[in-house]
Amino acid sequence: QVQLVESGGGLVQPGGSLRLSCAASGNIFRLYVMAWYRQAPGKQRELVAAITNAGITNYADSVKGRFTISRDNAKNTLYLQMNSLKPEDTAVYYCNARRIATPDSWGQGTQVTVSS
Repeated sequence: QVQLVESGGGLVQPGGSLRLSCAASGNIFRLYVMAWYRQAPGKQRELVAAITNAGITNYADSVKGRFTISRDNAKNTLYLQMNSLKPEDTAVYYCNARRIATPDSWGQGTQVTVSS
């Protein structure tokens, strides 16, 4: 498994932007499919965006056109650029690493609050 540490959360006004980062340990980050999930109070954890080791991306319909997932394999870091934030984007955001025949790894989460 890989150790994951998220950062970049905070309080932002509607329409604002935040950039989340997820730093991974080890030297095989490039082999993992990486993703961002989020969980709002009283709701199930949901997939926000994912990126394969080949750079293919996938987004939840609710964030398409507003969020961008990217990765820097040289820095072992995953990013989530979030623009045009809405109150419904408020949640704890989690970084996930997935690889065949290996248990999933999760970060501790970072709180994003969108409020005026």
